[in-house]
Amino acid sequence: MPNKPQFNYFLSNIKNEVQKDSKIWKSSIPMSRKQPKETSGIFFCYGDYFTAARSFLSANNCKTIITTVSQITNKNIKLSDIKSVNIFQEKHGEFYHPARIEAVVGKKKFPFVLNVAVSEIGRSCIEREYELLQRLNSKFQNSYIPDVYGKDEICLVNNLNLSMFLGQWFEGYNEFHLSHEPADSSKKMLVWDPVTGSFFLSKNQTRKLYRQAAMILTLYYDIETFNQIFPWHHAAGDFVIQIEDDEIDLKLITVRQYAPIFDNNDRLEREDRDLKYIIEGMLVFFLNMSIRMRLDRLDGVGDVVWSDDCAVEETLKGFYQALALKPQIPLIPAPQADFFLDYLSALPESQLYDLSFSIADAYNPVASEVPVIKDQLKSHVACLYNSIKEHPPC
Repeated sequence: MPNKPQFNYFLSNIKNEVQKDSKIWKSSIPMSRKQPKETSGIFFCYGDYFTAARSFLSANNCKTIITTVSQITNKNIKLSDIKSVNIFQEKHGEFYHPARIEAVVGKKKFPFVLNVAVSEIGRSCIEREYELLQRLNSKFQNSYIPDVYGKDEICLVNNLNLSMFLGQWFEGYNEFHLSHEPADSSKKMLVWDPVTGSFFLSKNQTRKLYRQAAMILTLYYDIETFNQIFPWHHAAGDFVIQIEDDEIDLKLITVRQYAPIFDNNDRLEREDRDLKYIIEGMLVFFLNMSIRMRLDRLDGVGDVVWSDDCAVEETLKGFYQALALKPQIPLIPAPQADFFLDYLSALPESQLYDLSFSIADAYNPVASEVPVIKDQLKSHVACLYNSIKEHPPC
């Protein structure tokens, strides 16, 4: 029987190792990034978390890790090749408690993400998201969302059930949020880099960020079925960023749902969807994206904040860029990107506002972002209208 790998446990980084006899091991885990104490009635401690993660990763002699690393390296990896497995508890989200996994094979480290859910709603999200990531990676040739490698449920000795799946970890990518610049109290995009330290993006980098986020969401939008990745939130850290030589690259690390934003869109059969209906659906997608692109929480956990106007023009550019890359839809006159932008530029500002207001009015009325959206909506639509008229995408 080959030697099994050593499992090691950490909070966030290698300096914060957690031993089984430590106080942390028995401490309760917060159920979200905003809750310092457990309030769900479930007692879930770090020891439970690390024990469940180890059970998942070591199942069937680490079969999931062995299979995945073998595929990545195109080599036949054996159990004895895995020297150790390091489990880093990264953060506590609304539904998941993700861990960064390091499988040490020989002299090389292979990073993965292990999404862990303990609440009933979180476990339901695990099942749905795993299937969606598999489906979207099969349907689209884009590489902006993580690959997934296996999922399972773990029942601990205290009858606590956890759901989890192993996925691709985007090495070198970091979370970002709007934050106050100390020098002038302005709001700027702050990248949370645990290696070099947090830093603010330049104006040009921020523009590229919004453009690329809009491009990614539009690439995954299905023009004919209206299926889209939604909901997504900057506040939840759904996008992560990597910067090299002033150039940025974004990834979308989660897909909670993939469906039409409004249920009635799905009631029409495909053959009944004429050009007018498809274009109107695209308009709703674009306007909703333009609104949500501007929302964040200050430093990820503070009050809801609204981004600068530069997000508007860049969202338009990213949307146009993705439309030009998508396969041509037979119902839409070619080129479809130019056709839609011509349609968009012909709409009066009042019509853009009315539709944007209807979209915002359909949000959950108790959601914290709704008052911010409605307070900013008139100026947002004016900015969008001007961007369409004065700065045609290129």
